[in-house]
Amino acid sequence: MQALFAPPTLHELALRAQFSTFHAALEGIVTFDAALRIVMINPAAQRMFGLTADAALGRELSTLIPERLRGAHTAQVQQFAQSDLIERPMGKRGQLFGVRANGEEFPLEAAICKVALAHGGSQTHHYTALLRDLSEEHKLTAVIEQLNQRIRALFDRAPVAIWITEGERVVFANHACAALFGVDNRDALIGKPIYDLLSPPSHPGVREKVALAFASQQEVSTVHSEIVRPDGSRREVELVVATLPDHERTFVQMVITDVTARLQEKRDLLHSRRTLRELSASLVEAREEERRRIARELHDELGQRLTALKLELAAQQQDCSTEAPAERLQAMMDMVDDTVAAVRRIAMDLRPPMLDDLGLHAAIEWLTHDFERRSGIQVTLRLVDGPEPIQQNMATAVYRIVQEALTNMARHARASRAVISIETKGQRLQLLVEDDGQGFPKDQPPPPRGSFGLIGMRERVHMLGGQITLKNAASGGARLVVRLPVRPSGALDPSAPLDDHEPPALGAPVGALRETRS
Repeated sequence: MQALFAPPTLHELALRAQFSTFHAALEGIVTFDAALRIVMINPAAQRMFGLTADAALGRELSTLIPERLRGAHTAQVQQFAQSDLIERPMGKRGQLFGVRANGEEFPLEAAICKVALAHGGSQTHHYTALLRDLSEEHKLTAVIEQLNQRIRALFDRAPVAIWITEGERVVFANHACAALFGVDNRDALIGKPIYDLLSPPSHPGVREKVALAFASQQEVSTVHSEIVRPDGSRREVELVVATLPDHERTFVQMVITDVTARLQEKRDLLHSRRTLRELSASLVEAREEERRRIARELHDELGQRLTALKLELAAQQQDCSTEAPAERLQAMMDMVDDTVAAVRRIAMDLRPPMLDDLGLHAAIEWLTHDFERRSGIQVTLRLVDGPEPIQQNMATAVYRIVQEALTNMARHARASRAVISIETKGQRLQLLVEDDGQGFPKDQPPPPRGSFGLIGMRERVHMLGGQITLKNAASGGARLVVRLPVRPSGALDPSAPLDDHEPPALGAPVGALRETRS
């Protein structure tokens, strides 16, 4: 009884462990003898070939192989049996296939090893094959390849140029990319370094964007470059750089857009704008010159003739003895006086002579006095002379802006007091006009058609490279601030803040705040 229940030996325990592993293995395991007959088959192999253990044991190994491949397979197994090798992977000479009980062929991967067994004082050899069914793997590979073909077709048919790089070399380029670079076949781009295809000045920027894309997988960045085609023509391009989601993080996709036409249109538009501004400036200058000529002729020709006529009438008045002719002559004298005054006023409106003779500040003082007399609005002036004289075109622009501002003030502001400040600070002249009226409405509608006052002010400022700001002052009235560069080529930086200093107190006497800066 004790012998029946004796504990297992170490050898028996090892055999049990091997048997458990044999049955639990996920890979198929088939053991066969020197006659190539199956002596052991685990459950995984049974499921793989669709056989039961009873049906498989004792069968020839070749029955698990498609009939057309049995001869070659048997020869390989016998060659291995006669060699000194302990183990060897199968299928090195071609794809290995198995056949299920229902006749279905399937791809498999196999490795074979020798197992030496001691039996009755002698040693026999058995052979164990480890098998793996590759059917699902091949199906998955086929699905992946189909997806790759669809993605490739999608990239190929994209209307924009796309290339994919690994490292610095092109590994894929679509047809639009080949057309952009001026080559007949996209294969001409495959394998080339991208920096051989892009202009050298853009290389640092492209490298920076690629590094940024690798540093942040979600980052999509844009960089401008230039390409040179085989025929020598150049195209300006925009590259959108993004990394592809691969584990090694070496693939980069670049969408390349030809922006040559767009940038040329932009340059043409900017050139057209500059041309229009130059034309506008020329027209304004021509208009001012025409006004100057008309004013001069009114003053010199018509004014002198009217004065001479008045002198002749005065002499005639002295020679007349009767009262009736004297009264008629006096009426004529009054008409001549009114005509002279009208001519003088028209000439001053067209072009005040003192703007050319005495300068901007004197013309502004005369304009302000005349405005006070006609409107009843009290104006405070702060005129600071700069170290250099103001150029004629700038003086004309400032005078016209002040003239338009005072006209708008009289029409719309309902103001009682106003401030005008003109000062040269460094390389810029600053004009400030402020009133204590009702200011600009919060929701200011666009000016009515044909109202060119504010438009004219802005255009004059822009032609001189300056800035203009229209807003409501802290007091509630309207506030106009203009900055102009002293020199014609010194256009102001649009991002620089306006030096919007506090104006002098409203209501101070006209001319009381005139200063001279040397």
